[in-house]
Amino acid sequence: MKLKQYQSDTLATLRRFLEEARLAGPRNAYDTITSEPAQAKRIGRYRGDYKALEALPDTPYVCLRLPTGGGKTILGAHAIAVARDAWIEKDYPFALWLVPSNTIRLQTAEALKNPRHPYRQVLDEAFDGRVRVFDIADFTHIRPHDIRDNLCIVVGTIQTLRVSNTEGRNVYAHNENMEPHFSGLSPHAPEMEKLESGGIKFSFANLLHIHRPLMIVDEAHNAVTNLSRDMQTRVNPCAIIEFTATPRFNSNILHSVTAHELKDEEMIKLPIVLAEHQDWQGAVNGAIATRAKLAESAKDEAEYLRPIVLFQAQPKDREVTVERLKQHLIDVEQIPEDRIAIATGDQRELDGINLFDPQCRIEYVITVEALKEGWDCSFAYVFCSVARIQSAIAVEQLLGRVLRMPYAKRRKMPDLNKAYAHISEPTFSLAANALVDKLVAMGFEDEAPEMIEVAQGHFDETGLFAPREQPKPIFKYSVTASPALYATMKDAVVQGVSLNEIDEGKVEIVVTGYIPPDIEQILTEAVPEPERPGFSEAARAYKAHILPLLSPAEQGKKFIVPRLMSEVQGEFVFVEPETLMEHHKWSLLDHSSKLSEAAFSIRENAQSFEIDVDGREVIYRFMQEERQPSLDIDVEGWTPENLAIWLERQLRQPDLHPSELLRWVRDCIGHLTGVRNIPIATLMRSKFILANTLKAAIASIRRVEQEKAYQHYLIAPEAKTCVSFDHGFVFKGGIFGDQRRYRGRWRPSKHFLGPDNVPAFDGDDQQGEELQCAQALDSLPAVQYWVRNVARHPDAFWLPLASGRFYPDLVALLNDGRLFVVEYKGAHLAGEGNAETNEKRTVGRLWERLAAGQGLFLMVEKTVDGKDMRAQMLERIGA
Repeated sequence: MKLKQYQSDTLATLRRFLEEARLAGPRNAYDTITSEPAQAKRIGRYRGDYKALEALPDTPYVCLRLPTGGGKTILGAHAIAVARDAWIEKDYPFALWLVPSNTIRLQTAEALKNPRHPYRQVLDEAFDGRVRVFDIADFTHIRPHDIRDNLCIVVGTIQTLRVSNTEGRNVYAHNENMEPHFSGLSPHAPEMEKLESGGIKFSFANLLHIHRPLMIVDEAHNAVTNLSRDMQTRVNPCAIIEFTATPRFNSNILHSVTAHELKDEEMIKLPIVLAEHQDWQGAVNGAIATRAKLAESAKDEAEYLRPIVLFQAQPKDREVTVERLKQHLIDVEQIPEDRIAIATGDQRELDGINLFDPQCRIEYVITVEALKEGWDCSFAYVFCSVARIQSAIAVEQLLGRVLRMPYAKRRKMPDLNKAYAHISEPTFSLAANALVDKLVAMGFEDEAPEMIEVAQGHFDETGLFAPREQPKPIFKYSVTASPALYATMKDAVVQGVSLNEIDEGKVEIVVTGYIPPDIEQILTEAVPEPERPGFSEAARAYKAHILPLLSPAEQGKKFIVPRLMSEVQGEFVFVEPETLMEHHKWSLLDHSSKLSEAAFSIRENAQSFEIDVDGREVIYRFMQEERQPSLDIDVEGWTPENLAIWLERQLRQPDLHPSELLRWVRDCIGHLTGVRNIPIATLMRSKFILANTLKAAIASIRRVEQEKAYQHYLIAPEAKTCVSFDHGFVFKGGIFGDQRRYRGRWRPSKHFLGPDNVPAFDGDDQQGEELQCAQALDSLPAVQYWVRNVARHPDAFWLPLASGRFYPDLVALLNDGRLFVVEYKGAHLAGEGNAETNEKRTVGRLWERLAAGQGLFLMVEKTVDGKDMRAQMLERIGA
């Protein structure tokens, strides 16, 4: 399955860390990556000094933070191959996958064993199907050849290993079935648990110690650092990667994903519509009504969807128990019993049931805490707690069940893109604040407050209205029903227009928001002729009344910014690096594959060897031969040809011809073994670091070729370029509706999407410099309207760079019809010496020149020659 962008970014950061750790050590690698401005901002308050494991200071240990619903398990599967290539550097690593409970242990092991499950498919693809998965209870089934020839994953719980006294624990016990793993091992091998007789215990713990497993830790917050020093030494992991939504501050947070990134990728339903009720019966009734409304909306969806309510009952010693709640649903709310399922520790009515099956009738699930882990049904839309939300221990896990988006895809009906919560609280503020607290506990951090829309105890006619939003104006006009009117509504897909039958022979035309001229014309022609003048007059008066209330986008206006194009092989195409490279003729063989001693060198002795890569030293220490009896390798297979074939597979890329890549790799190996006189055995032992070095070399070559293509098709005097309004970027209503919104005190007066729909700015929402730039633009008399352009959004305006895209911060339409594109650069980026800034400035000026008077570009700084931001803008537009 294709990874989401935030998932790819998370794994890319992990890979960078492990590659850097190989060269500079885990502490330096962590400090280097987390001190980068973008990464430091992403990690936020979790950023701190690297805390090495007490017993294993050289073992990389980091935590990746993803909110509930972010796909931590699929990333765990991908992380094994990342660690193999960047750190472990063995074809088939040994992995210990730790989870917080036995329930999740069994589910994870089952999923990883299932060849049809996406988790297993990720592993099979990365390891050519050579994967063995074991439940920790079955560790005696592991054979030496399994470890030698396959990726082996053992799934267990942290509790299994966390002991102060190893007596009586199976994983630490001597087991004769494990003897083949220890044959040939010296009885005096250090740091292993021994029998009273002095021999080595044939235990699973000792097996772990020998093979130094990669530890994947799922949702075990701070689990590893809480292990004793002795415990860390017993397991002896080669690296530890934690995944969690709620990390501790000493967990070495390397990367943090926001809830908005999950929403952007359509992984979760947001915002949460919160309804507070005076009593639990009202909360139950409200949840049922919401489900009914959602079920109606689901009928218009292409894919099957059956919204489900998740009820949280009170414990047995309280008023609203599971039994009472179920009886209330049956007797009072008239819910058929076969549509209700109970999922508690004692009653497990969901076991063996596929809730996604269209034949399944379950619409309501009652639980107390049993669903806090190991349950996943993205049809769950409505959460209803009949207890006071502050006192519910597991509300955060239960609420997480309703956040996942069905099919990980945004639904056509807007109300199906939200989650819903009904709770009974004495006051409105307590309910909202309590739910915010729970969202924070689920990993949503500071975004939580704006993820909640609050309905104060009632719904409007849609059943979904939240008073925090301003209701859209509605036009209603009664006319005589006619076949032409019905035919028009049937044939013309008119968004926001509907017909309501009122009295016999009469219908009411209902239009939400602005009436565009073309829609007004269609409706006027469909109205019976005698009633057309009255309809036209009513529509005119309505538009005159609401026009001042609507933003330009709500008025149906479109804001078009021309796209930069270049002539390639006689045809103008959009300028993108990928497109230009498709037409740019280049060959890897035109570039040397020789690695100098400064780029790659090896010094070997009996116990270790050192590799220098770009002037930095990597020290490898190999286990003594008696420590790795099951990992014997056929040295006869260590040949230049086999190494070249292996490297070609590691370096394979879509735009590199395999035979060309193989020849380039062979030339590299020939130079290393011939001219440099490095033995092939030594290269085989360092093949992963060699692969990474060559991968970096190819990336550098590609950047050189991209720059050539960019210069040839865009910048060079002979380049044929233009801008196209016909295929331009279009800003329109709702374009950035999936983005976090600006919540500061300032109210812009000219934003294209309206003052309540301004995408959030980088930096401080109250006084950040990018915000100040926007305020200056909004104040200009020459500006008709402007929009905050969202970087990396699929519908945002961008200009091409040699190796990426440039998303200017602000785009404005001036009163004279010109476009004004503004990019703000802080002092640390604005100088002439910054290559990226210079490239952006160059392409911005090119776009301006090609716009031929229709567009202006300006890179704004805090001050330039004594002129503030506003003065710089006024000077540029000639005001």
